[in-house]
Amino acid sequence: MANMKTDLSQKVETKQEMKVNPRLYQAMDLLYMPLMDLKQHLNQELQSNPFLDLVELGEEQETPEEELEEQLEEEEEEEIDWEEILLNGFDVGGGHSSSEYEEKEIYRPTPQTSEDLWDKLRDQLKLLPLNERGVLLGEEIIGNIDREGFLTCSLEEIVESVNEFLEDPENPTWEGTEQFTMAEAERLLEEVHRFDPSGVGARDLRECILIQLRDRGQDDSLTYRIVDENFDELVNHRWSEISKEYGIDAKEVQEASDKISKLDPKPGLKYAEADDEYVIPDLIVDKIDGEYYVFHNDNNLPRLKLSKAYKEVAKDKSKFSGENKSFISKKLNSAQWMIQAIEQRRQTMLKVMNFIVDRQREYFEKGVEHLKPLTLREVAEHIDMHESTVSRVTNDKYAQTPRGVLPLKFFFSSGLDTDDGGQVSARGVRARIEKIVDEEDSHDPHTDQEIVDRLKEEGIQIARRTVAKYRDQLGILSARMRKRV
Repeated sequence: MANMKTDLSQKVETKQEMKVNPRLYQAMDLLYMPLMDLKQHLNQELQSNPFLDLVELGEEQETPEEELEEQLEEEEEEEIDWEEILLNGFDVGGGHSSSEYEEKEIYRPTPQTSEDLWDKLRDQLKLLPLNERGVLLGEEIIGNIDREGFLTCSLEEIVESVNEFLEDPENPTWEGTEQFTMAEAERLLEEVHRFDPSGVGARDLRECILIQLRDRGQDDSLTYRIVDENFDELVNHRWSEISKEYGIDAKEVQEASDKISKLDPKPGLKYAEADDEYVIPDLIVDKIDGEYYVFHNDNNLPRLKLSKAYKEVAKDKSKFSGENKSFISKKLNSAQWMIQAIEQRRQTMLKVMNFIVDRQREYFEKGVEHLKPLTLREVAEHIDMHESTVSRVTNDKYAQTPRGVLPLKFFFSSGLDTDDGGQVSARGVRARIEKIVDEEDSHDPHTDQEIVDRLKEEGIQIARRTVAKYRDQLGILSARMRKRV
């Protein structure tokens, strides 16, 4: 076997390597932030960086370059004690002192917690003549009701669970308490079924409808009987089968079904705690003298400028050395970069929205059926930016337009070919399908193929399966299910 030689050696090698500046990540984050998040971020920056200050109302803001040039020309009037500045929060010539922060502190009202579904049910449970044992079972039933108002498990499971609790040695308070029976659970569930909202505690949709009909005094009606005895046929609109069974006209069955459509299929949502979603548009599109203009909705956004402390630093940097110099330089650069980044964000958003408005002018004039297909790539190429940048600009952003407050993503849609070589957006086609269905004869509704033919007459090339897909997305039933007797 040949002997192996190992040694150390050096060699020069050239290779390309891309390193992303951390500030580039920060700039991306700023683009991604919706208006409320950006406002919170800027307020945090104001508190953490002493070289940032607010532009006061009516004050004209200079660019960082103009301000720096002006400050460098000023002469130093007094010596600055930088040790004092560093130790006391940079309170220099109008900088951010603690008292100023206290004056500018924003107090937001604390939102009131509204009563949710389960609170309301427990309040009604307290009105029943129950002992502690009965309340325990009632709490167990209510705890297994979901936000839509339905009981999510069987009574057998509830009884088994609460009895296990009574037998648990870690609950000595309930030692010796009599076990619950199914009959007790059934009786208490019937009491819950009388609670508000009507239909709460039902085990399925059929029972939910029956409870609501009973509460309306319709438990002897034809509608109640049909729901009770022929629910599956009713759901599938088998009018003729039901009419034969009851010896009545199919139209009477349909009228009974119409009464059911007025009931609430998810009664719990009426009181279930909903997430409050407040949308503040980042952009405003307004029509002025026949032309559309785009404005940035940043009136409530903190406008930043370099603070007076910046002037003092710019006068004479020779006073600094070591860590102090590095720290001051870092904060100054960060402040100037933040001001420039916010302005760049504003300009990028305006560029994107201006292109969208120009491309979708027909939508603003005529409605959703005239929405044109648009992709992120098209916008990116037009404004000479990367597609990912456009994606960040449009994500979770809203625009207030003459047609309502809309997410920017609304304006982006794939396209379908037309006979004249053009394209129409998929969103516009869905709106056209919805309109065709709304205008159809309810006694002879359009089939998917008939809708295809109607769209082809308008020059839109579309497959039947695509019409079916769009119809499902719109929540429109098939022709058979839409048909009226």
